[in-house]
Amino acid sequence: MKKDTRILLQYGGGILLTGILAALLTATVFGGLTRQGPHTNMGWLGLMVAMCCLPMGVFLFLLGMAKWLKDMRE
Repeated sequence: MKKDTRILLQYGGGILLTGILAALLTATVFGGLTRQGPHTNMGWLGLMVAMCCLPMGVFLFLLGMAKWLKDMRE
C-alpha cells in the first residue's frame, strides 16, 4: 500500500470515528435528541461535530478505498 493511500484511509477513518462517537454521545450522554434538537449545550456541540465530521470522514475514507482499489489493479 502506498503512503498517500494509507494516509487517506487513516485520516478518513479517524474523522469518521470521531463523527460516530460525537453522534453517539449526543444521543446518549449529552441529553438526547428531540424534533427540536438536543437539550443541552454539549448536545448541540456534539451534534455540530458529528454533522461536520461524518460527511468529511465518509468522503475521505471512500476516496482512500477507491485509491487502494486502483493501487491493487496496478
